[in-house]
Amino acid sequence: MLAVAHVLGSMMALFGVTYLLPIVCSLLLKDGIVADFIIAAGINVIVGVGIAAATRRYKRELKPRDGFVLVTLSWVLMSGSAALPFLISIPGLSFTDAYFEAMSGFTTTGSTILTGLDSLPPSLNLWRASLHWYGGIGIIVFAVAVLPLLGVGGMQLYKAETPGPVKDEKLTPRITETAKALWLTYTGFTVACIVALRVAGMDWLDAICHAFSVMGLGGFSTHDASIAYFNSPAIEMVLIVFMVAASMNFARHFIAFRKMSLDPYRSDTEAKSLLALLAFSVVAVTLLLVIHRTYPSVPEALRHAAFNVVSMASTTGFVSQDFEKWPAFAPVWMLFLCCITCSTGSTGGGALPGDCCAFTT
Repeated sequence: MLAVAHVLGSMMALFGVTYLLPIVCSLLLKDGIVADFIIAAGINVIVGVGIAAATRRYKRELKPRDGFVLVTLSWVLMSGSAALPFLISIPGLSFTDAYFEAMSGFTTTGSTILTGLDSLPPSLNLWRASLHWYGGIGIIVFAVAVLPLLGVGGMQLYKAETPGPVKDEKLTPRITETAKALWLTYTGFTVACIVALRVAGMDWLDAICHAFSVMGLGGFSTHDASIAYFNSPAIEMVLIVFMVAASMNFARHFIAFRKMSLDPYRSDTEAKSLLALLAFSVVAVTLLLVIHRTYPSVPEALRHAAFNVVSMASTTGFVSQDFEKWPAFAPVWMLFLCCITCSTGSTGGGALPGDCCAFTT
């Protein structure tokens, strides 16, 4: 157990580096809470280094059972660490609420206890979205890539965190290279999403926050009205594309980029099934909305059906319409889709709006 504590301490210390992003944002936008992030980062680094130093003599190669314990405790500890900015920056917020928000972000669940998101300090909104991004690909995979540099083995973490056949499918000869390859692929998609959202009409902060959120399939937004705030078909189309991409196996994305070919997708039964299921569902819900005359035209019905079906099926949870007012079959079918749609190796989860559960990395 002390060997696990040593790794947890190292991870907590390294996690302090992630505060650089909101610190820079707070400095640039002058939202007045840069000191809060510096304090939170300092607490993470000091406590993490202290734990790692106190347990240094117990450092050893992790056993498989250690990996499972470490995965579980990592989520618990990292969420507690990530809750600090909420506790410090939001007056009157309880630890329970702060921890809930952080855990919801890390697990890409997307449920929130916060209101007034439009007036929340920009760096705090960025912090919320960045938790989705870190959690989406898995902070554990990040640890797999980095901790070996500290002399800690990572294969046990990877196998404990990765479900199904993916754990036995190495993309590169070494596990650290595999983790780095997945991070590079994930980062590449994120950068592309940021640029696309900016071109579609979002400002840079909204583009970055929503790109982080969509790649983690999480659902945190910078506005209480979610995507309905923008009322933009272009933005919705960009998000649809990247929600679908994030719902697929990132190993397939990496292989496709490496080979510069679409063949990995054509041979992937999961990817073909996902696309077919989404296409059928969008058409079916569109027809239902047209038959019930929910919207005045077919293009408008198709627009809202496509975005909300893909958002729910991918477990993201962005909304552009109040689909509870749609014919009853539509929201029930969309809830069912979020249980079965996402591929193994994606960042999708399970069954409640706003990314439904945890990830399957």
